[in-house]
Amino acid sequence: MTTSHWAWGPEPDASGLREIARLFTEATGLGEPAAWEPPVPFSPALLPPPLLPLPPLACCTDDPYERAVRTYGQAYRDLIRAYRGDFANAPDLVALPCDEDEVAQVLEWAAGEGVPVVPRGGGTSVVGGVEARFDGPSLCLDLSRMNRVLEVDPVSRAALVEAGACGPAVNESLPEGLQLRFFPQSYEFSTVGGWIATRAGGHFATFHTHIDDLVESVRAISPAGVWESRRLPGSGAGPSPDRWLLGSEGALGVITRAWLRVHERPTHKVSVPVRFAEWPAAVAAVHDLAQSGLYPSNCRLLDAREAALTSGGDGRHAVLIVGFESGDHPVDAWASRALEIVGAHGGVAGEARQDQAWKGAFTRMPYVRNAYPGMGVLAETVETAVTWDRFPALHEAVMAAMAEEAGTATCRLAYAYPDGPAPYYTILAPAVKGAEVEQWDELKQRVSDVVLRMGGTITHHHAVGRDHRPYYDRQRPDPFALALRAAKAALDPSGILNPGVLI
Repeated sequence: MTTSHWAWGPEPDASGLREIARLFTEATGLGEPAAWEPPVPFSPALLPPPLLPLPPLACCTDDPYERAVRTYGQAYRDLIRAYRGDFANAPDLVALPCDEDEVAQVLEWAAGEGVPVVPRGGGTSVVGGVEARFDGPSLCLDLSRMNRVLEVDPVSRAALVEAGACGPAVNESLPEGLQLRFFPQSYEFSTVGGWIATRAGGHFATFHTHIDDLVESVRAISPAGVWESRRLPGSGAGPSPDRWLLGSEGALGVITRAWLRVHERPTHKVSVPVRFAEWPAAVAAVHDLAQSGLYPSNCRLLDAREAALTSGGDGRHAVLIVGFESGDHPVDAWASRALEIVGAHGGVAGEARQDQAWKGAFTRMPYVRNAYPGMGVLAETVETAVTWDRFPALHEAVMAAMAEEAGTATCRLAYAYPDGPAPYYTILAPAVKGAEVEQWDELKQRVSDVVLRMGGTITHHHAVGRDHRPYYDRQRPDPFALALRAAKAALDPSGILNPGVLI
C-alpha cells in the first residue's frame, strides 16, 4: 500500500472526501463543502533540499517522497500542513533498516556526524513525537521493514515480535487460536515498537488497558549498547528495565523487538448498548461497574452528542457500550450482572450483539479526518485520566474551555478504572483559514492548562511528544526529571535520539 503524502492511509478518493464533507455538515452544521479546497499535489519541489549527503549505508535514502511521507505524524496540525504542501521540517535522510545490525550502523554514523535521529514506527503520533521540529539536519529511522513475528512460545503464551510490525501483521502471523489482544484506534498502521515507546492504550476499557500489561521483555539498541530485559512473568528486582523503555519515545534507545503476551482468540462475545437520559447517572453507572470486579472488555460511555456523531445515537441520550469476551467460557453471567448494575442508575439496555460492530466504526474514524482540511474544519482531541472524586469538576472545566472555540465539544469515557475514568474529549470548530496551526496551538494550551489545574494527567495514552512537553514538565517530580536526564546522558551521550521529547 502506498501511503498518502498528507492523509491517513492511502491517497483518498476526492469524491469520497466531498461526500464525507457533505454528510458531516448535515450532521454538525460545521464546514463549507461548497468552498472545497483540494490538497496540494505532491511535488519534490515542496521539500527543502537535503542538508546531508547520503551516508555509505545501503538502508538510507534521500528520495523526496520517502522524506515527505515521514515528515509528520497524524495530529490535525500535521494534517493541515501536509494538505497545504508545507514540508519544511522534512527529514534530510530516511533510513529503512532490515535488522538490528543496520540499526546499530545508522546510530554509529549519526553519533559520529552529530545528526539527530527520529525513530519512527507507523507515524500515527498525534503529539509531534515523530516530527523533526528543531533546527538543523535530521534522519528518520523507520523500523517498518523489521516487521516479523520471530518466535512463538505457546506454552507461556508469548510471541517475540519485531518493532516495525503493525497489529494486523502480528495477528495474521500467530498460530491459529492465539491473538495479541491489543487494538488501538490506529491498529491498522501503528507498530509494536511505537506502542511500547508511547505506552499506548488499546481498546480494552478495563483491566489490560495499556501495552504495559502485555510486555514480557523488551530489546533496544542505544548508542551505549544493547538493552535487553529478561523474559519474566513478573519480578521485584529493582526498577524495571522494561519500564524505562515503556514511554521512552525513542529518547533512550531504538526499540527493535519485544516478547509480548498473547491470549486465546475470544469465542464467547456479547456487546450491549445502554442508553441514559442523564449524563451524571451514566457516569455513576460506569463508576459502579468499574468497581464491581467484573472487568468488562468494553465499558465506553459516549455523551449524547458524541453518540449522535459516531454511533448513530439520537442526540438526546448518552450511550454506554458494555462488552465481555472470552476464549474460555461463556460471558452471559457477567453481562447480566453488569446490566443489573447500570440498570440501577436508569440505564435502558438495547439488543445484545455478538459481532461487536462498534469496532469497525472505531477504526474508521481517522479516515473521516481526511475531509476536515478541505471543508474548513479544525479538530482536536484531548485525553486524560483523573480520580472519580475530581472528575465532575474537571469535566465541567474542560467542556467550558473547549466551548470557547464556538464549535462542537463532545466527551466519551474511553477507559474506566476502579479509582477513576479516562475521559476523551473532541472539539470540532470552524477553522481560521491560513492560521489553523496557531488556532490549534492556542486551543491545545488552553485546554491542557485546565486539565493540569484540575488534577488530571496531560496524557493517558497519546504520549508526550513535543506538543505535551511543557505540561509533562509540570506534571513530573523534579528529582525524576534529573534522573531521566542522567539516563539520557548515559545512554545517548551525543544527544542524537529524538531531541525535544521528554527531555
